[in-house]
Amino acid sequence: MTATVSAPAARRGLVKGALGKRNAVPWLFLAPGLLLALVFKFWPMAKGIWLSFFHVRPFLGNEWIGLDNYTRVLTDHRFQESIGHTLILGIGQAVGAILLGFALALLLEGQARSLKFLRTAVFLPAVTATAVVGELWRLMYYPTSDGLLNSGLHLFGLGTVQFLDNPNIALYSTMVMGIWIWAPYNMVIFLAGLAGVDRSLYEAAAMDGVSLWQRLRHVTLPAIRPALMIVLTLATIRGLRVFTEVYVLTGGGPAGSTDVWMTRAYTLGFTRNDIGGASAASVVLLCVTLLLTVMVNHLRKRGEAR
Repeated sequence: MTATVSAPAARRGLVKGALGKRNAVPWLFLAPGLLLALVFKFWPMAKGIWLSFFHVRPFLGNEWIGLDNYTRVLTDHRFQESIGHTLILGIGQAVGAILLGFALALLLEGQARSLKFLRTAVFLPAVTATAVVGELWRLMYYPTSDGLLNSGLHLFGLGTVQFLDNPNIALYSTMVMGIWIWAPYNMVIFLAGLAGVDRSLYEAAAMDGVSLWQRLRHVTLPAIRPALMIVLTLATIRGLRVFTEVYVLTGGGPAGSTDVWMTRAYTLGFTRNDIGGASAASVVLLCVTLLLTVMVNHLRKRGEAR
């Protein structure tokens, strides 16, 4: 009787042990990445939040000042101006990249080999270092008749345009480069969404004489809504955290006309050596980014529930 009872118990123990080992294997593969993320991302993030409450004085000892850094950052007129620049640049860049990415996805959808080559060529800006892209666009925007874009304008009898030196258009010139970088990234996500659209719906719409716009509105857009929400979430985060494009192309100039939140925080931390203020600015941006991400995900779930 004892042997009869103990045999199933032993088998259950072996099964639990095997399952435990099987569950541990993925964590072993994830461990190096998690360790790197802990050391180079989460620990610096926690340290930055902690330093945002101090007047940081290297080699002299940090002084606790509470929320003074946050008050100083939020009341600084340069930071207040950068909020408007960040919103204009982020919204314009997000909308432009989404529309252009969707148009490219519609044009390059298919299985032909030539389309595969074109998709690869179009996607290159998304995988090229932003610093390299910025230098290329700087040459294109060169403010003399030798610049690529100004040479084209001269062919039409137009004068030389100071794309990066004119405070009225420098921000929009930066926006164009951002759209050019991120539209191919959005295109890939839209292509994945378009691959799941039921082709019979297109055939039925064509037989009913539905126009192209109605087909896009009532068939394509509802089918790719998950992909659209992913793109919108990423664009929201990317728009608020825009930095490299501005820093490489204009550095925040001319006269602060392209200064965004991240470039102000960078200047505060690495030019003025105000680590506490820069940390507070970064924490504010982190909180706003988390809030908007939660809002976008809430809207996505409401849309799926309908």
